[in-house]
Amino acid sequence: MKTPARHTGDHGENLAARFLQEIGYQLVRQNFRYGHAEIDLIMQKGNLLVFVEVKTRRNAEYGYPEEFVSKKQAAQITRAAEHYILKTDWQGNIRFDIVAILTEPELSIKHLPDAFY
Repeated sequence: MKTPARHTGDHGENLAARFLQEIGYQLVRQNFRYGHAEIDLIMQKGNLLVFVEVKTRRNAEYGYPEEFVSKKQAAQITRAAEHYILKTDWQGNIRFDIVAILTEPELSIKHLPDAFY
């Protein structure tokens, strides 16, 4: 059974994927796991492969969603991305983005390209 947090996370990932698709990205993979790391979304736009961390919160009472990506989590996502690139022999450019979602008081979706740098 899914926890409320997992349900919120899944909902956020689906919203983020739809949002990115509407602005021209293609969904390549969702929930790619490598070791202890998980990449929420892998999207492609032309010759660019984008590894996306999605952070969803009900509101910003305790901070904005994008503030909750730690350096440790970014490093884990980077290692998982390196594995994915080697596994698929990707030859194009890559980028790491965050999509931050607030669901209350109204839905807000913020796309932060190159968020790890």
